[in-house]
Amino acid sequence: MNQDQPNNPLHGVTLQAILEDLVERYGFPGLAQAIPVRCFLNDPSIASSLKFLRKTPWARAKVEQIWVQDHRRLERKRKRNQLRAAQRATKAQHQADGSGEPTTDG
Repeated sequence: MNQDQPNNPLHGVTLQAILEDLVERYGFPGLAQAIPVRCFLNDPSIASSLKFLRKTPWARAKVEQIWVQDHRRLERKRKRNQLRAAQRATKAQHQADGSGEPTTDG
């Protein structure tokens, strides 16, 4: 039963990948600030955190929620940057053609 899940941002992403991504971005101190659990506060490691998160559904849900929100924010930022780059390229092309800014009659 191999079905695509286009609306599920967690589909195909492992808990380890999520945790490693968040630790790379925020570090364990940042995660501990968001979710104050001992596996992030005292002698944190990926292995101990994975063990705890796999046994504790509420903590895993919070970690996944943080990752999904962050993932969506980064995706919006990426799309916005692509749009701005396209607009700059169009403007540069018009200036190179000698036509300047496109005008609108209104």
